[in-house]
Amino acid sequence: MDYSEVINLFKQHSDLENAAKMAKYQKNHFQFYGISTPLRRQLSKEFLKEKALENTVDWDFVFKMWQEEQRECQYLACDYLLLKKVSPKLTLTDLEKIEKLVINKSWWDSVDNLDAVAGNIVQNYPQAKEVMLKWSLADNFWLRRLAIDHQLVFKEKTDHHLLAQMIENNLSGSTFDKEFFINKAIGWSLREYSKINPAWVQHFIETHEEQMNRLSIREASKYL
Repeated sequence: MDYSEVINLFKQHSDLENAAKMAKYQKNHFQFYGISTPLRRQLSKEFLKEKALENTVDWDFVFKMWQEEQRECQYLACDYLLLKKVSPKLTLTDLEKIEKLVINKSWWDSVDNLDAVAGNIVQNYPQAKEVMLKWSLADNFWLRRLAIDHQLVFKEKTDHHLLAQMIENNLSGSTFDKEFFINKAIGWSLREYSKINPAWVQHFIETHEEQMNRLSIREASKYL
């Protein structure tokens, strides 16, 4: 099954009314076919099943999806990169490609999918932590957001030393200290880790409270 067949299925199931609602929800940054996530996954299931069996990661396909105007195509690319049979094939050098995706057609929906993709690489290649640390100081705040949140599902495997350093790189006085998406990411990362190590998160907040944005503290404290 070729990806063009999937795109045709998307077109056939497009919903103009829903597309308008989806675009509005994403601040009208992108066009949509108006396909819900369950339907998108149903329509692309066979294609992704076949794609997962290939020996290498098809980056040509990923970048072609990134060039499409409709946002569902970027979602399809992320679905592909997150497949259980595809993510183990990603290597350290693929972070350069992920960086290109992050800084193009940037918004929280794509970046929050890509942080999981990057996270899979970090788990398989610990030396990728240095790249995350570099991204936490990037000129592009979406790269910073990804770096801060790439350990969201690591649970007990979270490197809290790395997490602390990346957050400290983005507290009061940093380049993007007033950026909503950065402060939200800080709170989100701490909130998730508080489920595993609440004492550490509590101590971090108390130690850095004067430097932290109120939004970050509110999010981080949700389960404390």
